[in-house]
Amino acid sequence: MKKDEGQLITARRAYRNASDEGNRQEEARWANVIGDIFKNRGEYVKALKWYRIDYEVSVKYLPEKHLLPTCQSLGEVYLRLQHFEDALIYQKRHLDLAKDADDLVEQQRASTQLGRTYHEMFLKSENDQTSLRNAKKYFISAMKLAHTLKKSNKLTFLKEYIDAHNNIGMVEMDLDNLEEAEKWLIKGLQICDEEEVVENDDGRTRLHHNLGNVYMELRKWDEARINIEKDIVICKNIGHCQGEAKGYINLGELHYRVQKYEEAILCYEKAMNLAKCMDDEYALANQIHQNIEIVKEATKVMEDLKKEEQNLKKLIRNTDMARGTSAELNCLVEQNASLDRLIEKSSIIFAWKKHCEFAKQKIEIANQLCDKEKLGDSYLVIGESYQKLRNFNEAKKWYSKSWEIYKSIGNMEGQALAKINLGDVLDSIGQWSDALEAFSEGYRIAHQANLLSVQLSALENMHYSNMIRFDNHEEARRLQLEIERLKQLISINEVEALKDSCSETDTEGDDSPPKSYISKAQGNDESTFDEALLVSKSKGTKRCTSTKSLEASATSMPSQTVSRKRGRLVLSDDEDDENKKRVASSTSNDFKSRRSVNSHVDEHQDAISGCTPPVHLEESACSHKGRSPTLTAEDFRCSMPHEPVNVSHDVSGNICVKNGHSGPIFYACEDEYCKHLIFKVEDDFVHVEPGSCKFGDKLSMEYMKVEVACLYFLKLARENRSRGLLPIIQHLKCGGEVLKSLNSLYTPKDYMCGKCWIEATVDRWVPKRLVKLYVDCCKDLSQPPNLKLLKKLYSLEVSEDEINVSDCELEDISAAPLLNALHLHKTIASLNLSHNLLGNETMEKLKNLFMSSSQKYGGLVLDLHCNRFGPTALFQICECTVLLSRLEVVNISGNRLTDGCASYLSTILQNCKALYSLNIQNCSITSRTIQKVTDSLNSESLLSELFIGYNSSISGNAIVNLLDKLATLNSFSQINLNGIKLNKNAIDSLCNLIKTSCLSHVMIGETSIGTERAIQLSDSWSTENCELVKLDLSYCLLTSNYIMKLVTDASLLSGILHLNIGGNPLLQEGGVAVASLLKSPHCCLKMVDLSKCQLGLVGILDILRSLADNTSTEELNLSENALEHEYDTLIKVKVKEREDEEEEVNKDLFVADSEDENTCADGISSGSKSTFIKQLSSVICMAKQLRMLDISKNGFSGETFYATWSMNPRGSLTQSHIQGSIIHLSAEPNQCCSIKPCCTRF
Repeated sequence: MKKDEGQLITARRAYRNASDEGNRQEEARWANVIGDIFKNRGEYVKALKWYRIDYEVSVKYLPEKHLLPTCQSLGEVYLRLQHFEDALIYQKRHLDLAKDADDLVEQQRASTQLGRTYHEMFLKSENDQTSLRNAKKYFISAMKLAHTLKKSNKLTFLKEYIDAHNNIGMVEMDLDNLEEAEKWLIKGLQICDEEEVVENDDGRTRLHHNLGNVYMELRKWDEARINIEKDIVICKNIGHCQGEAKGYINLGELHYRVQKYEEAILCYEKAMNLAKCMDDEYALANQIHQNIEIVKEATKVMEDLKKEEQNLKKLIRNTDMARGTSAELNCLVEQNASLDRLIEKSSIIFAWKKHCEFAKQKIEIANQLCDKEKLGDSYLVIGESYQKLRNFNEAKKWYSKSWEIYKSIGNMEGQALAKINLGDVLDSIGQWSDALEAFSEGYRIAHQANLLSVQLSALENMHYSNMIRFDNHEEARRLQLEIERLKQLISINEVEALKDSCSETDTEGDDSPPKSYISKAQGNDESTFDEALLVSKSKGTKRCTSTKSLEASATSMPSQTVSRKRGRLVLSDDEDDENKKRVASSTSNDFKSRRSVNSHVDEHQDAISGCTPPVHLEESACSHKGRSPTLTAEDFRCSMPHEPVNVSHDVSGNICVKNGHSGPIFYACEDEYCKHLIFKVEDDFVHVEPGSCKFGDKLSMEYMKVEVACLYFLKLARENRSRGLLPIIQHLKCGGEVLKSLNSLYTPKDYMCGKCWIEATVDRWVPKRLVKLYVDCCKDLSQPPNLKLLKKLYSLEVSEDEINVSDCELEDISAAPLLNALHLHKTIASLNLSHNLLGNETMEKLKNLFMSSSQKYGGLVLDLHCNRFGPTALFQICECTVLLSRLEVVNISGNRLTDGCASYLSTILQNCKALYSLNIQNCSITSRTIQKVTDSLNSESLLSELFIGYNSSISGNAIVNLLDKLATLNSFSQINLNGIKLNKNAIDSLCNLIKTSCLSHVMIGETSIGTERAIQLSDSWSTENCELVKLDLSYCLLTSNYIMKLVTDASLLSGILHLNIGGNPLLQEGGVAVASLLKSPHCCLKMVDLSKCQLGLVGILDILRSLADNTSTEELNLSENALEHEYDTLIKVKVKEREDEEEEVNKDLFVADSEDENTCADGISSGSKSTFIKQLSSVICMAKQLRMLDISKNGFSGETFYATWSMNPRGSLTQSHIQGSIIHLSAEPNQCCSIKPCCTRF
């Protein structure tokens, strides 16, 4: 006998008595009680029968207010039966009745239930974002009402307030805002603890259940397990059988995700036993059975994987034995195939760490096979691994590498996939604009290559970004129409393909072993487990006001990607749209939305999966990749770096002139997704990618002119190019008027999609011999010109003998045309190849270039930092007598030289008589190499600058020996020891070096020397001959006492131009000292870095105020100085001020925090914050000499300060870089983020 059987017998007897007596109110009430008993048992059909009796009696005999509990109960049970349309009817009636009665309690309950229903509709649908928006609207309304009720009657409505936090947390989870969801759910548990809610409370179990799901998505397994187990215990204690079963389902999934299959099956068996105890939970039982079968299948896959691992070890041994023989290639191919199988199996069971390990092994094989396509595939797979492991920075890096490889070989599908995957990662880390740009670029490439399924993936991601991230309904509608059109086209193509296939082929397909789970896991982005665990998304509860059904979380799948459900719908604000016919789906992604493009099969393929198995990532990345033909310079007209423009961008063949007051307008580009600006130069047109012409966050007129000039030169006929003359663009005009700024275009979108053009007038033609040589060499080698490099050569400021081609994405192969051009050019005084991807092959070519040069004397600057050079790169220098005789500056930092370079460095220092600057920072060298450097120096050496920072394992004795040797040199003046720990002996030697050599540049950041030793160093400059110019003491544990030392030492202060003391705990006292320093008449500082010094907002204000009378300081960094409570308060106040300007839905999101706003007694109020901002704006305006200011991550709004910054022209065009918490204000030619850290002055 069931434990509530006595209650049921009593309720039935009471109902019969009320019915016999004609007491309609009691008759309805007891019918409702009986319905509740059946509902709590899980017998929803019986419950519905009694709720209908309650409803019929109430409608016929009782006043309207008695319908409130009846409608609420019917809405609840219809929701549990998943009859959503019926549920909405009664729930909306419930809400209307509550509003008519002005009953806030019932309004709150009705809003909660409506939110739950819409949320369930979203989870069950494939593409219903309208339901999610409605769910959010009703949940926020319920939150507001619960908050109001809690204030008036704290204890009675506490549960509703807690449930509201649970509901909002679920919506945030559906929007892929996992960290935000975690905050809401933890806040709910904190309220439970603060209000002393009992441990065995149904509100707690919902919060623990959903928090466990959030932690599973975040891959925090221990936290997930703790919360799921708490959910199970509480459900068991309160007799919530369905909740306990679903808790075990979640625990089973947790074990599944970490490949603990035996534990997973035990959990599912416990869940099955509980499900069998409930009469109307057949669907739950069926799903649990499917889960068990899936785990058994995964167990077999794991066994296969282990066998294949043994096979791989055997193949590796065979390959080692076959080295140097004809069998080696075949062994490598077999090894690659084995790794492909391992990657596939590990992805099937979501073993992403193994997946990553195998993919990295595949890189080595691809390199040995010299197969760039396989290399690109490997990078793509590694990116997927890190994305699934939620290491988004690594995923971003590997997807970018993959894109670069695919681009270098013209693999269009690989480029598109890499861009779309990169967009997924960017979306996951909150860079939504960049994500949308990546999706759009992926679509452009797929469209160009006619890859329909990849186009569909890109469009769905673009639709999601516009719909969810940017609320751009108009663009979402347009994309929806394009998605539907593309789906129809794919459907037609597939039907035709099926018609063309022969019966023998079908038979062969049927003979293949069953792979239902595996195929789905591959083709629908791991959705199989979603289908199997669908029911664990909604947990029932005893209270009609609760929201257990909202525990729709990660219980659905063993490995979720970072994606969310990308809705594709025709937008409507009418909630009745839900009453239209919906497509029922057993789907899949209940809480997931954006489709991952790691498997880029379109959704239509799911419908015919029985005919053709879905394509897995490893296959799709190289399945039908289109290779672009190699184009010559004549074909290269578009500004995408390294990439020739498709002929569809040809303007001249598609001009449809339309006259108007603003000048001729025409549809210049057939591709409606083209994002290029169109420029008319003389009688021709060029297309420019605007993203490559930005200064800060705005389009730069000068950058744009350079790009237009270079692209136009490439379009010239060969005989015109042969003269080596390039155009200088004088003006850009639109409608006959000269543009002063490209940002002033009133319809920039028209110019970017090719609807109108900008006229560029040529001032004159100037000779650019090196540009001409480079383009000719590209043609000779059949390589497209590198546009980044071309612009660098065009913009050489001093002479064509000083060549800077830094950061042009050059590799050994793509650098060949440049090296050939330099060979023909003959004269080189300075060569900067930094921040490329060059290796030892390029260094050998450089040696040959200089050996064959007729220029045997004259100084030479060689900058090779941040490439892929190894120690033997220095051997090439040692072998070249011309380099040994000419080199004055060598910068090879950021390359992995290791101690293998020690003897080569020694040779260079001994034989390069003119060498005065050597930079070997961050080269993975140790004390051994430093000792070699020390031994090779002598008193006749001209070395004056040495940079050895950021090298590990350098002992104190090695540093002491080096500093003592440097003290014997006649002209030594600059030392960089950043990142190397300096002991007392090293400091003493450095002081001696300062005194004897009169050091002018000392960089010892991140050495943690402390205030006392820093003052000791400062005292060493007291001699009359010393003049310090640059000083880097960042992250040295300094206090305000050191700043006071600088203030009082006029002789030292008067010489320093650049000072970096960022990362030191100066505190507010230090802010006062710095302000005094800047006010000092002896202060000559031009650049000051005070980032992360804990100065506080008052300190920031004082320092900026001190610049009013300062005439020297031009660059100032005050980022990350707000104290924690100040930063949080500013953020809260900023949100509060913005609320009145936002739409109603967005405004309501913050209602739940209204209590917290009153708790910041020690914070900054709205009024005082406003006053502070005005004061800060005023002092920024008065600091007229500033050319660059960084006030990022202090809680400020960037737009406010840029208006103040731009009021003062500061001698040139002002710029801003404002993105999230980043606030960089600058004036040309200063640039905030375009210069990499290793290329900056410090």
